[in-house]
Amino acid sequence: MKKLRVLVVEDSLTVRKYLVERLQADPELEVVAEAGDGKLAIELCERLRPDVVTLDMMLPVMSGLSATEYIMAYCPTPIVIVSASTNRGELFRTYEALAAGALDVIEKPLADTSTPEWERNLVSTIKVAARVKVITHPRGRLKGAQYPSRVEPILVAPALPDSPETATRPYRCAAVGVSTGGPQALAALLGALPVNFPLPLLIVMHIGHTFGGAFAEWLADQSAVPVSVAVHGQPLPGYGEPGAVLAPPDRHLVVRGGHFRLTNEPEVHSCRPAVDVLFQSVAQEIGPRAIGVLMTGMGRDGARGLLAMRSAGAMTLAQDEESSVVFGMPREAILLGAAQRVLPLDELAPTLIALGAAGGPGARKS
Repeated sequence: MKKLRVLVVEDSLTVRKYLVERLQADPELEVVAEAGDGKLAIELCERLRPDVVTLDMMLPVMSGLSATEYIMAYCPTPIVIVSASTNRGELFRTYEALAAGALDVIEKPLADTSTPEWERNLVSTIKVAARVKVITHPRGRLKGAQYPSRVEPILVAPALPDSPETATRPYRCAAVGVSTGGPQALAALLGALPVNFPLPLLIVMHIGHTFGGAFAEWLADQSAVPVSVAVHGQPLPGYGEPGAVLAPPDRHLVVRGGHFRLTNEPEVHSCRPAVDVLFQSVAQEIGPRAIGVLMTGMGRDGARGLLAMRSAGAMTLAQDEESSVVFGMPREAILLGAAQRVLPLDELAPTLIALGAAGGPGARKS
Protein backbone atom coordinates (compact mmCIF):
# COMPACT_ATOMS: atom_id res chain seq x y z
CA MET A 1 0.00 0.00 0.00
CA LYS A 2 1.39 3.38 -1.01
CA LYS A 3 2.13 5.60 1.97
CA LEU A 4 0.78 9.13 2.27
CA ARG A 5 3.66 11.60 1.93
CA VAL A 6 3.80 14.36 4.56
CA LEU A 7 5.76 17.62 4.68
CA VAL A 8 6.17 18.90 8.26
CA VAL A 9 6.70 22.67 8.65
CA GLU A 10 7.54 23.88 12.16
CA ASP A 11 10.24 26.27 13.37
CA SER A 12 10.56 24.70 16.83
CA LEU A 13 12.98 21.80 16.54
CA THR A 14 11.44 20.12 19.59
CA VAL A 15 7.88 20.29 18.27
CA ARG A 16 8.98 19.33 14.76
CA LYS A 17 10.80 16.26 16.04
CA TYR A 18 7.74 15.28 18.07
CA LEU A 19 5.42 15.62 15.06
CA VAL A 20 7.75 13.66 12.80
CA GLU A 21 8.09 10.82 15.31
CA ARG A 22 4.33 10.52 15.78
CA LEU A 23 3.61 10.58 12.06
CA GLN A 24 6.41 8.19 11.13
CA ALA A 25 5.11 5.70 13.69
CA ASP A 26 2.00 5.16 11.56
CA PRO A 27 2.51 2.57 8.81
CA GLU A 28 0.38 4.55 6.34
CA LEU A 29 2.36 7.79 6.63
CA GLU A 30 5.82 8.86 5.48
CA VAL A 31 7.43 12.19 6.36
CA VAL A 32 9.27 13.09 3.16
CA ALA A 33 10.75 16.39 4.34
CA GLU A 34 10.90 18.95 7.14
CA ALA A 35 11.07 22.74 7.02
CA GLY A 36 11.66 25.40 9.64
CA ASP A 37 10.43 28.43 7.70
CA GLY A 38 7.72 29.32 5.21
CA LYS A 39 10.01 29.97 2.24
CA LEU A 40 11.62 26.53 2.48
CA ALA A 41 8.15 25.01 2.91
CA ILE A 42 7.09 26.46 -0.45
CA GLU A 43 10.25 25.24 -2.18
CA LEU A 44 9.84 21.71 -0.80
CA CYS A 45 6.14 21.65 -1.62
CA GLU A 46 6.80 22.62 -5.23
CA ARG A 47 9.67 20.15 -5.62
CA LEU A 48 8.35 17.12 -3.71
CA ARG A 49 4.59 17.48 -4.20
CA PRO A 50 3.62 15.90 -0.87
CA ASP A 51 0.13 14.54 -0.24
CA VAL A 52 -0.36 16.81 2.77
CA VAL A 53 1.45 19.58 4.68
CA THR A 54 1.38 20.30 8.42
CA LEU A 55 2.03 24.00 8.85
CA ASP A 56 2.74 26.25 11.82
CA MET A 57 1.47 29.83 11.63
CA MET A 58 4.37 31.60 13.35
CA LEU A 59 7.33 30.98 11.05
CA PRO A 60 10.51 32.94 10.23
CA VAL A 61 11.40 34.27 6.74
CA MET A 62 7.80 33.80 5.53
CA SER A 63 4.75 33.40 7.75
CA GLY A 64 2.51 30.37 7.75
CA LEU A 65 -0.33 32.50 6.35
CA SER A 66 1.78 33.75 3.43
CA ALA A 67 3.01 30.22 2.77
CA THR A 68 -0.57 28.94 2.77
CA GLU A 69 -1.68 31.61 0.29
CA TYR A 70 1.23 30.83 -2.05
CA ILE A 71 0.88 27.05 -1.88
CA MET A 72 -2.87 27.15 -2.50
CA ALA A 73 -2.39 29.53 -5.44
CA TYR A 74 0.54 27.84 -7.19
CA CYS A 75 0.79 24.21 -6.04
CA PRO A 76 -2.52 23.37 -4.31
CA THR A 77 -1.87 20.84 -1.55
CA PRO A 78 -3.95 19.80 1.47
CA ILE A 79 -2.74 21.83 4.46
CA VAL A 80 -3.41 21.13 8.13
CA ILE A 81 -2.58 24.06 10.41
CA VAL A 82 -0.85 23.10 13.67
CA SER A 83 -1.25 26.18 15.84
CA ALA A 84 -0.60 27.22 19.42
CA SER A 85 -3.60 29.60 19.31
CA THR A 86 -2.15 31.57 22.20
CA ASN A 87 -3.70 34.94 21.40
CA ARG A 88 -6.24 36.77 19.29
CA GLY A 89 -3.69 37.66 16.62
CA GLU A 90 -2.66 34.06 16.02
CA LEU A 91 -6.29 32.94 16.00
CA PHE A 92 -7.07 35.54 13.33
CA ARG A 93 -4.09 34.37 11.26
CA THR A 94 -5.38 30.82 11.59
CA TYR A 95 -8.82 31.85 10.31
CA GLU A 96 -7.17 33.71 7.42
CA ALA A 97 -5.20 30.58 6.53
CA LEU A 98 -8.38 28.51 6.57
CA ALA A 99 -10.05 31.11 4.37
CA ALA A 100 -7.06 30.91 2.03
CA GLY A 101 -7.56 27.18 1.55
CA ALA A 102 -6.09 25.28 4.50
CA LEU A 103 -8.37 22.35 5.33
CA ASP A 104 -8.21 21.98 9.08
CA VAL A 105 -6.52 23.14 12.25
CA ILE A 106 -5.34 21.23 15.31
CA GLU A 107 -3.75 22.46 18.50
CA LYS A 108 0.02 22.38 18.72
CA PRO A 109 1.23 19.65 21.12
CA LEU A 110 2.72 20.65 24.43
CA ALA A 111 5.06 18.36 26.32
CA ASP A 112 2.86 18.27 29.40
CA THR A 113 -0.53 18.05 27.67
CA SER A 114 -0.03 15.75 24.68
CA THR A 115 -2.10 12.59 25.03
CA PRO A 116 -2.70 9.40 23.05
CA GLU A 117 -6.04 10.92 22.06
CA TRP A 118 -4.27 13.97 20.62
CA GLU A 119 -1.87 11.72 18.72
CA ARG A 120 -4.74 9.71 17.25
CA ASN A 121 -6.48 12.94 16.23
CA LEU A 122 -3.30 14.20 14.56
CA VAL A 123 -2.88 11.03 12.51
CA SER A 124 -6.54 10.76 11.53
CA THR A 125 -6.71 14.46 10.55
CA ILE A 126 -3.62 14.09 8.37
CA LYS A 127 -5.00 10.98 6.65
CA VAL A 128 -8.37 12.55 5.93
CA ALA A 129 -6.84 15.80 4.64
CA ALA A 130 -4.38 13.97 2.39
CA ARG A 131 -7.24 12.41 0.46
CA VAL A 132 -9.07 15.66 -0.22
CA LYS A 133 -8.88 16.98 -3.77
CA VAL A 134 -8.08 20.62 -3.09
CA ILE A 135 -8.75 23.47 -5.49
CA THR A 136 -6.63 26.42 -6.55
CA HIS A 137 -7.19 29.59 -4.53
CA PRO A 138 -6.29 32.74 -6.52
CA ARG A 139 -5.81 34.84 -3.38
CA GLY A 140 -2.05 34.25 -3.35
CA ARG A 141 -1.73 35.42 -6.97
CA LEU A 142 -2.91 38.95 -6.17
CA LYS A 143 0.61 40.37 -5.95
CA GLY A 144 0.90 44.05 -5.26
CA ALA A 145 -2.80 44.38 -4.46
CA GLN A 146 -4.57 44.45 -1.13
CA TYR A 147 -6.80 41.43 -0.83
CA PRO A 148 -10.28 42.70 0.07
CA SER A 149 -11.56 41.69 3.49
CA ARG A 150 -14.95 41.04 1.96
CA VAL A 151 -16.64 41.32 -1.39
CA GLU A 152 -18.98 44.17 -2.17
CA PRO A 153 -22.45 43.40 -0.83
CA ILE A 154 -25.31 42.96 -3.25
CA LEU A 155 -27.69 45.87 -2.77
CA VAL A 156 -30.54 44.88 -5.07
CA ALA A 157 -32.46 41.65 -4.64
CA PRO A 158 -32.46 39.72 -7.92
CA ALA A 159 -35.57 37.99 -9.15
CA LEU A 160 -35.74 34.35 -8.10
CA PRO A 161 -36.39 32.25 -11.22
CA ASP A 162 -38.83 29.39 -11.52
CA SER A 163 -40.32 29.87 -8.07
CA PRO A 164 -43.47 31.98 -8.16
CA GLU A 165 -44.55 30.50 -4.83
CA THR A 166 -41.69 32.35 -3.09
CA ALA A 167 -43.08 35.76 -4.01
CA THR A 168 -45.35 35.94 -0.97
CA ARG A 169 -43.87 33.41 1.41
CA PRO A 170 -42.91 35.14 4.69
CA TYR A 171 -39.58 33.56 5.56
CA ARG A 172 -38.56 33.86 9.19
CA CYS A 173 -34.88 32.86 9.25
CA ALA A 174 -32.13 30.99 7.43
CA ALA A 175 -30.22 28.11 9.02
CA VAL A 176 -26.72 27.48 7.67
CA GLY A 177 -24.43 24.48 8.15
CA VAL A 178 -20.79 24.27 7.07
CA SER A 179 -17.59 22.42 7.91
CA THR A 180 -14.31 22.04 5.98
CA GLY A 181 -13.84 25.21 3.93
CA GLY A 182 -16.21 27.04 6.26
CA PRO A 183 -14.26 30.23 7.00
CA GLN A 184 -13.81 30.98 3.30
CA ALA A 185 -17.41 30.05 2.43
CA LEU A 186 -18.99 32.00 5.28
CA ALA A 187 -16.83 35.06 4.60
CA ALA A 188 -17.96 34.99 0.97
CA LEU A 189 -21.62 34.45 1.87
CA LEU A 190 -21.92 37.05 4.63
CA GLY A 191 -19.69 39.51 2.80
CA ALA A 192 -22.12 39.51 -0.13
CA LEU A 193 -25.18 40.28 2.02
CA PRO A 194 -26.22 43.92 2.53
CA VAL A 195 -26.26 45.37 6.02
CA ASN A 196 -30.07 45.47 5.95
CA PHE A 197 -30.53 41.83 4.93
CA PRO A 198 -33.75 41.14 6.86
CA LEU A 199 -33.45 37.49 7.87
CA PRO A 200 -31.48 36.32 10.90
CA LEU A 201 -28.97 33.60 9.99
CA LEU A 202 -28.38 30.75 12.43
CA ILE A 203 -25.01 29.14 11.74
CA VAL A 204 -23.31 25.94 12.79
CA MET A 205 -19.70 25.51 11.72
CA HIS A 206 -17.48 22.65 12.81
CA ILE A 207 -14.45 24.12 14.58
CA GLY A 208 -12.51 22.93 17.60
CA HIS A 209 -13.17 24.47 21.00
CA THR A 210 -9.64 25.88 21.17
CA PHE A 211 -10.00 27.78 17.91
CA GLY A 212 -13.66 28.81 17.99
CA GLY A 213 -13.49 31.54 20.59
CA ALA A 214 -12.65 34.48 18.33
CA PHE A 215 -14.21 33.20 15.11
CA ALA A 216 -17.36 35.34 15.34
CA GLU A 217 -15.21 38.43 15.82
CA TRP A 218 -13.09 37.54 12.78
CA LEU A 219 -16.16 36.77 10.68
CA ALA A 220 -17.72 40.11 11.63
CA ASP A 221 -14.75 41.82 9.96
CA GLN A 222 -15.65 40.05 6.71
CA SER A 223 -19.36 40.85 6.90
CA ALA A 224 -21.72 43.79 6.56
CA VAL A 225 -24.30 42.13 8.83
CA PRO A 226 -23.63 41.88 12.58
CA VAL A 227 -22.14 38.59 13.79
CA SER A 228 -22.52 37.23 17.31
CA VAL A 229 -22.41 34.00 19.30
CA ALA A 230 -25.69 32.47 20.44
CA VAL A 231 -26.57 32.83 24.12
CA HIS A 232 -28.74 30.32 25.96
CA GLY A 233 -32.26 31.72 26.36
CA GLN A 234 -31.76 34.48 23.78
CA PRO A 235 -34.93 35.18 21.76
CA LEU A 236 -34.81 34.23 18.11
CA PRO A 237 -34.48 37.53 16.20
CA GLY A 238 -37.43 38.43 14.04
CA TYR A 239 -37.77 39.50 10.41
CA GLY A 240 -36.01 42.82 9.94
CA GLU A 241 -33.54 42.13 12.76
CA PRO A 242 -30.48 41.29 10.67
CA GLY A 243 -27.47 39.42 11.90
CA ALA A 244 -25.66 36.10 11.90
CA VAL A 245 -25.71 34.06 15.10
CA LEU A 246 -23.12 31.29 15.49
CA ALA A 247 -23.36 28.22 17.66
CA PRO A 248 -20.60 28.42 20.29
CA PRO A 249 -17.87 25.78 20.32
CA ASP A 250 -18.77 22.48 21.97
CA ARG A 251 -22.50 23.22 22.32
CA HIS A 252 -25.43 22.16 20.17
CA LEU A 253 -27.67 25.04 19.07
CA VAL A 254 -31.41 24.44 18.90
CA VAL A 255 -34.45 26.68 18.51
CA ARG A 256 -37.21 25.94 20.98
CA GLY A 257 -40.19 28.07 21.98
CA GLY A 258 -38.87 31.03 20.01
CA HIS A 259 -35.57 31.04 21.91
CA PHE A 260 -32.07 29.63 21.50
CA ARG A 261 -31.14 26.64 23.62
CA LEU A 262 -27.54 25.51 24.02
CA THR A 263 -27.04 21.91 25.07
CA ASN A 264 -24.16 19.56 25.79
CA GLU A 265 -26.01 16.51 24.54
CA PRO A 266 -23.81 13.79 22.98
CA GLU A 267 -21.98 14.50 19.74
CA VAL A 268 -23.80 13.81 16.47
CA HIS A 269 -21.58 12.59 13.61
CA SER A 270 -18.69 13.14 16.06
CA CYS A 271 -19.61 16.84 16.12
CA ARG A 272 -20.82 19.29 18.72
CA PRO A 273 -22.27 21.60 17.56
CA ALA A 274 -23.90 19.52 14.84
CA VAL A 275 -25.73 20.88 11.83
CA ASP A 276 -28.36 18.14 11.99
CA VAL A 277 -29.34 19.21 15.51
CA LEU A 278 -29.94 22.82 14.43
CA PHE A 279 -31.70 21.92 11.18
CA GLN A 280 -34.05 19.44 12.84
CA SER A 281 -35.03 21.93 15.53
CA VAL A 282 -35.66 24.61 12.89
CA ALA A 283 -37.79 22.14 10.91
CA GLN A 284 -39.92 21.49 14.00
CA GLU A 285 -40.07 25.05 15.27
CA ILE A 286 -40.29 27.14 12.08
CA GLY A 287 -41.22 24.68 9.34
CA PRO A 288 -42.11 26.24 5.96
CA ARG A 289 -40.99 29.72 7.01
CA ALA A 290 -37.34 28.71 7.20
CA ILE A 291 -34.53 28.44 4.65
CA GLY A 292 -31.88 25.76 5.00
CA VAL A 293 -28.41 26.15 3.48
CA LEU A 294 -25.86 23.32 3.54
CA MET A 295 -22.39 24.32 2.43
CA THR A 296 -18.96 22.81 1.91
CA GLY A 297 -17.88 20.18 4.41
CA MET A 298 -16.66 16.68 5.05
CA GLY A 299 -18.96 13.87 6.13
CA ARG A 300 -22.74 13.80 6.23
CA ASP A 301 -23.73 16.14 9.05
CA GLY A 302 -26.68 18.28 8.00
CA ALA A 303 -27.99 16.00 5.25
CA ARG A 304 -30.82 14.45 7.26
CA GLY A 305 -31.52 17.76 8.95
CA LEU A 306 -31.89 19.46 5.58
CA LEU A 307 -34.24 16.67 4.52
CA ALA A 308 -36.29 17.28 7.67
CA MET A 309 -36.48 20.96 6.78
CA ARG A 310 -37.60 20.21 3.23
CA SER A 311 -40.19 17.74 4.53
CA ALA A 312 -41.49 20.51 6.81
CA GLY A 313 -41.96 22.82 3.82
CA ALA A 314 -38.77 24.89 4.11
CA MET A 315 -36.75 26.11 1.15
CA THR A 316 -33.51 24.11 1.00
CA LEU A 317 -30.26 24.99 -0.77
CA ALA A 318 -26.96 23.13 -1.15
CA GLN A 319 -23.60 24.35 -2.39
CA ASP A 320 -22.45 22.74 -5.61
CA GLU A 321 -19.41 20.49 -6.07
CA GLU A 322 -17.29 22.86 -8.12
CA SER A 323 -17.30 25.66 -5.53
CA SER A 324 -17.04 23.38 -2.46
CA VAL A 325 -13.68 22.77 -0.82
CA VAL A 326 -15.03 19.35 0.17
CA PHE A 327 -18.21 18.12 -1.47
CA GLY A 328 -19.24 15.80 1.34
CA MET A 329 -22.13 17.24 3.34
CA PRO A 330 -23.88 18.83 0.33
CA ARG A 331 -23.46 15.64 -1.69
CA GLU A 332 -25.10 13.54 1.02
CA ALA A 333 -28.02 15.96 1.16
CA ILE A 334 -28.43 15.89 -2.62
CA LEU A 335 -28.40 12.08 -2.64
CA LEU A 336 -31.18 12.10 -0.03
CA GLY A 337 -33.26 14.50 -2.12
CA ALA A 338 -33.00 17.13 0.60
CA ALA A 339 -31.85 20.04 -1.58
CA GLN A 340 -34.35 21.86 -3.75
CA ARG A 341 -31.58 23.87 -5.37
CA VAL A 342 -27.88 23.19 -5.86
CA LEU A 343 -25.99 26.45 -6.34
CA PRO A 344 -22.41 27.71 -6.62
CA LEU A 345 -21.13 29.69 -3.67
CA ASP A 346 -21.48 33.04 -5.43
CA GLU A 347 -25.18 32.44 -6.10
CA LEU A 348 -26.16 31.62 -2.52
CA ALA A 349 -26.22 35.24 -1.31
CA PRO A 350 -28.31 36.55 -4.24
CA THR A 351 -30.76 33.70 -3.70
CA LEU A 352 -31.04 34.44 0.02
CA ILE A 353 -31.56 38.13 -0.74
CA ALA A 354 -34.40 37.30 -3.13
CA LEU A 355 -35.99 34.93 -0.63
CA GLY A 356 -35.56 37.42 2.20
CA ALA A 357 -37.27 40.12 0.17
CA ALA A 358 -40.28 37.82 -0.09
CA GLY A 359 -40.87 38.16 3.63
CA GLY A 360 -41.70 41.84 3.45
CA PRO A 361 -42.69 44.08 6.35
CA GLY A 362 -45.78 42.03 7.03
CA ALA A 363 -43.96 38.81 7.87
CA ARG A 364 -45.06 37.45 11.18
CA LYS A 365 -42.54 37.08 14.02
CA SER A 366 -44.26 34.30 15.99
